[in-house]
Amino acid sequence: MDHENKIALVTGSSRGLGRAIALKLAADGADVVITYHQQRKAGEAVCAEIENLGGRATLLPLDVGDVDSFVHFRELLEKTLRDTFETERFDFLVNNAGNLVTKPFVEMTPEDFDSLMRVHFKGVYFLTQTLLPLLNDGGRIVNTSTGLTRFSTRGFSGYAAMKGAIEVLTRYLAKELGSRRIAVNTVAPGVMETDFTRHHLANPELRDFLTNSTALGRIGQPIDIGGVVSFLCSDEGRWLDAQRIEASGGMFL
Repeated sequence: MDHENKIALVTGSSRGLGRAIALKLAADGADVVITYHQQRKAGEAVCAEIENLGGRATLLPLDVGDVDSFVHFRELLEKTLRDTFETERFDFLVNNAGNLVTKPFVEMTPEDFDSLMRVHFKGVYFLTQTLLPLLNDGGRIVNTSTGLTRFSTRGFSGYAAMKGAIEVLTRYLAKELGSRRIAVNTVAPGVMETDFTRHHLANPELRDFLTNSTALGRIGQPIDIGGVVSFLCSDEGRWLDAQRIEASGGMFL
């Protein structure tokens, strides 16, 4: 896939799934804007990896849970696009940044709920709205969801509900942005081995259960998702719009 002369913005790309997505987009030719919240050094390392691939990357701070900061972020992005990439617009927006609260439904607090909502739904909604004037016509938006909107696991009611909202939002964005030829899709990973899940997957019994519940017989890795996102941003993926694509290795079939 050739993303030459394309620019991608991947939120939460200093580590985990976002890092893998950014690296794959870069390997396929895109220049990448990396964002981080607290892990600046990790973000710098991702930029260095992309530059080693022969690509261009830049690093910007972003708290997707702070809606009031988005106008300032857009101003930083505008300056970065001009100074680093000599352009005024970018092509791919990947809404990936996230946090995780796992509690039984009866133990969830309003604070837990608000924490998830600010990052996974309200943040995605208004960051996309704020950056839309900078997104090229014919561009792509990829939102990350989760397999947990299809199957249910105790402790994830808040997280999965926010991702369910994102899947509905994806369809509405596709409808409203179609006149600009902007395709909007959702990628829904299954269980992935990331910073979010590593302590859970350290339990051998749980790991065996999840492995045996996946048709392809293993736990997902971040690299498994990068190619899916890159495809959705490619010319080959141009006719996919308003879709939820579950990349779970065939989990809980």
